[in-house]
Amino acid sequence: MNSPLQQATDNANERMRRVRLMSFDVDGVMTDGTLYFLDSGEEMKAFNVLDGHGIKMLQEAGVRTAIFTARQSPAVERRAKNLGIEFLHQGVENKRVALEQLIASLGLEYADCGYIGDDVIDLPVLRRVGFAASVPNGAAIVQSHVHYVTKASGGRGAVREVCERILAAQGKLDAALARYLQ
Repeated sequence: MNSPLQQATDNANERMRRVRLMSFDVDGVMTDGTLYFLDSGEEMKAFNVLDGHGIKMLQEAGVRTAIFTARQSPAVERRAKNLGIEFLHQGVENKRVALEQLIASLGLEYADCGYIGDDVIDLPVLRRVGFAASVPNGAAIVQSHVHYVTKASGGRGAVREVCERILAAQGKLDAALARYLQ
């Protein structure tokens, strides 16, 4: 008989196997959540390169990617473009509606989608997607509604961790890493 922890891990892995679209929040997930404002009023964000490469590996394995963020930032637009993120939704007040519209246009179901978020604004999406993840520095209520909480913090490798876990669950991680091991 499996322990409750093993059952939860098996459930998360089963959910990750089905992910065809992985979506990301930005502040607190792709960044550490700190907002930097210059005297000029410009906003700066720091992104983790490990996270970025995880997203690229996921894309190369055939998983589509999206960003849903409540804030509007040129830095996020630039980062999404650099990473080849196919769907960028900024200034989104209702992430659930935005995701519903996207998955309908792609012919997907919620069960085919994953999302990683960290705050209550993410709950309407996290509670519906097939695979939901959060970060250890996310809100406690959010962590109680997800299938997986990363070991790495937001902006410090959490996205990479989720990407690699999805690839492993889908049996694609070895192939994604093979070219680096030659």
